[in-house]
Amino acid sequence: MTAKAFELSPGYTISRVIRGGWQLAGGHGAIDRSQAVADLIATFDAGIWTYDCADIYTGVEELIGAARLRLANERGLDAAAKMKVHTKLVPDLERLATISRDYIRGIVDQSLRRLKTERLDLVQFHWWDYAQPRYVEAMGWLDELRLEGKLRNLGTTNFDTPRLAEILAAGVPLVSQQLQYSVLDQRPAHSLAALAEENGVSFLCYGSVAGGFLSDKWLGVAEPAMPLENRSLVKYKLIIDDFGGWDPFQQLLRALKAVGDRHGVDIATIASAWVLEQPQVAAVIVGARNQAHAVANAKIMDVELDAEDRAIIAAVIGQSQGPQGDVYALERDRDGRHGSIMHYNLNAGRT
Repeated sequence: MTAKAFELSPGYTISRVIRGGWQLAGGHGAIDRSQAVADLIATFDAGIWTYDCADIYTGVEELIGAARLRLANERGLDAAAKMKVHTKLVPDLERLATISRDYIRGIVDQSLRRLKTERLDLVQFHWWDYAQPRYVEAMGWLDELRLEGKLRNLGTTNFDTPRLAEILAAGVPLVSQQLQYSVLDQRPAHSLAALAEENGVSFLCYGSVAGGFLSDKWLGVAEPAMPLENRSLVKYKLIIDDFGGWDPFQQLLRALKAVGDRHGVDIATIASAWVLEQPQVAAVIVGARNQAHAVANAKIMDVELDAEDRAIIAAVIGQSQGPQGDVYALERDRDGRHGSIMHYNLNAGRT
């Protein structure tokens, strides 16, 4: 492993910053397809050559597929092969009770078509409701597709410690779990990190900048009133509340700003660099609204925190109240503050 690359599985290496795809799914404004493809390639040129998408991100697999095809046409197959693409398979909540091998195969085949490839680099599996107990069986069907050569690596998304242990005990060869991890939210460190270390599972982390809250923009700003601009901000504002509220959050921003000033970078860069240092973390997943943002994100991999930096940040985190519990437990409570804002059936009617 180098500061800028991580071997996720034998012979399979990713960049330690991954370009997130959710901002291209249409929920953040209209998407200019040609510009989006150009921005994806600019990300590649900046040194971020791994991309994250999902079956439920409308149009994103197709955009990344178009970028990979353009790379192949303009720069050759070797360049296209360097681009690594991680997708997710997220069965709708209403389908969990009747999920089948054919359903799983159909979504994998759909992703293969959209991404214009014969083998998916990594499929990350999500399951909404543990009361429906067929997630281990479904992971077994995905492993069959891996053995067929339709996908190279298997991962999970947002499973808690007991359920991830079940999947591993069934012999499913997981290489990664995608989860939320930030200076505001250290739930992965509570119990999951130890299980992951024992089984060679690495973390691919979203939320490292808390939807943009962990940035210079929010330093010294009064607490915003509801409703917020989008569901992402609502989600991460709840995390701030669980951390201890707006005043502790501002203390954290001041600490990150002090560390950033020592390195000549902004708060968001330090927040993501901190996550990269945590046990079992292979990469952080960050969004980019334009080419300049992509270049800035690449700087995350250049930051090397020292003992003083870590102490400044740890002093604030040590006073925080939460969030408590296992990974994604708050979000799975559909009647709770976190779960009530989630969308659970995003594949319905899609082809």
